[in-house]
This record gives sequence, C-alpha cells and structure tokens, in this order.
Amino acid sequence: MTARNLTRFWEWGRKIICVGRNYADHAKELKNAIPTEPVLFLKPPSAYLKEGSPIIVPAYSSNLHHEVELGVVIGKSGRGIPRESAMDHVAGYVLCLDMTARDIQEECKSKGLPWTLAKAFNTSCPVSEFIPKDKIPDPGNVTLWLKVNDQMRQNGSTSQMIFSIPYLINYISDIISLEEGDLILTGTPKGVSGVQEHDEITAGIEGIVTMSFTVDRL
Repeated sequence: MTARNLTRFWEWGRKIICVGRNYADHAKELKNAIPTEPVLFLKPPSAYLKEGSPIIVPAYSSNLHHEVELGVVIGKSGRGIPRESAMDHVAGYVLCLDMTARDIQEECKSKGLPWTLAKAFNTSCPVSEFIPKDKIPDPGNVTLWLKVNDQMRQNGSTSQMIFSIPYLINYISDIISLEEGDLILTGTPKGVSGVQEHDEITAGIEGIVTMSFTVDRL
C-alpha cells in the first residue's frame, strides 16, 4: 500500500476509468447494443465532487442525466493483472455518480466523436466517503439505488453487471497501467433520467453508505 491516504484518493488519484454499458438493461434503455467487450472512457481528477458542493449543469447542456455506480479504488499498482489476483489490487470502494450530458453524448455519437464533453466536465464524478474493502465482501452482489427529490429512479444490483470487477481489472490493466488511487467506475443499472436545477439527488449502497447532492447551474 502507499504512504498516501487512500481514504482520500480523490485528492491525489491520477485517473478515473469508466466502463460504459456494463448492465444489459441500461444498454437497452439507451438503444445501444449489448457489448461483447468493455466500453471504456476517462474522466479527469477535476471531475471529482464531494458532498457539500453542488453538481453543476454544463452551460452547453440542457439534458443532464444521473448514473449511479459502484466505484473500485485501486490500492496496488499493476499492468497485465491476472483475473485470479485482480482483487488483491483493490483497496476499497466508493459510491459514484457518472453525471452525463446526454444531449451532448447523443450528438457526439451521431458524429462519431469522443464523449469527453458529455462525461468529463467539472463536477461530473460525485463520490461518497471511501468504503474499506472488508465492508463489501461480495462487490458482485450489492444493491445500488438513486432517488431524485425522494422519488426512486434507479434500483439495481451489481450482480447484473456484464463484466465482473476481476474481469475489468484484467482487461483495463492490459491497456492502461493501474496506479494507486485510480478509480474504476463499473457501470450503471437501468433507470437513468434527467435532472434539473435545484433537484436533490440521493444515492446509496444498501446497508453501507448514502450521499446527497443538489443540482445547480452557473
């Protein structure tokens, strides 16, 4: 492990690696094909947001969506990590939101362009407090939920993921070396939808953690 404080990984971690379309029902709701290998994209560390500060709708978007996800915090660096030992590289977990400018994402997709404007803006990665690894003994079977203004929007289980956490760590580390403090977002269950200025988003991992954010526009 590192001498740096992994429980505050968002202060010094170097990258956020996101997995798209890792829940079949979510892929279907956005009319996307179910992937046969992981779909990856990146967010910069400047996307991190902690409770107490608002999610800011990008000025260029009129359709901001929530996506609740289980995040995996890397505690031991590696490349080409075997699936069998992948979990040895996990320090813990975090509840995340992958905030997405859906209108911009659809425009980028139609033009064959990267998703950066839709996914990587400031405040696009709200995160909970760090969750020690032993608090989630089976990350492949936890319930994620999200409410907007106290109305349930997303409620799903990580058991529905197409690609497991060990598979993702193996796959990603073959392409991008994983470093201490990196965060992997593992995908979102169905139920994504838009949020508006002044909405309150509350999300949780059942029995483990909850977090709340308000939505604002500059």
